[in-house]
Amino acid sequence: MPGPVTSAASAGCHRLLREYDARCVTSTAEVRELLGLDANLNGGRVGGDGARIDPDQTRLLDAMSTRTARSSVELARIAGLSEERVRALLGLLSLDERVRSDDAGWRLAVA
Repeated sequence: MPGPVTSAASAGCHRLLREYDARCVTSTAEVRELLGLDANLNGGRVGGDGARIDPDQTRLLDAMSTRTARSSVELARIAGLSEERVRALLGLLSLDERVRSDDAGWRLAVA
């Protein structure tokens, strides 16, 4: 995430944006757009933003709580998904601000 142009810590992000056509993304919809994914590929349910709802994402969200923090390993076991898939989904859900993490683990974000 780029910061102020006056910050030395932002130099790498700014260089990527300037010289390598990097893109800033703030949501999973923008990630899907950059990947060229059609929201309605292969059928499936469609959410309010027009994006296809991933059944694995639904399983992961069902395994989560707003009160109890869980590790990605525990969430993988509860949801019946691989740890790698859970970590990828948690990243996407975090971009959409549907989940949050802290030192204790992952929780559903409170609306």
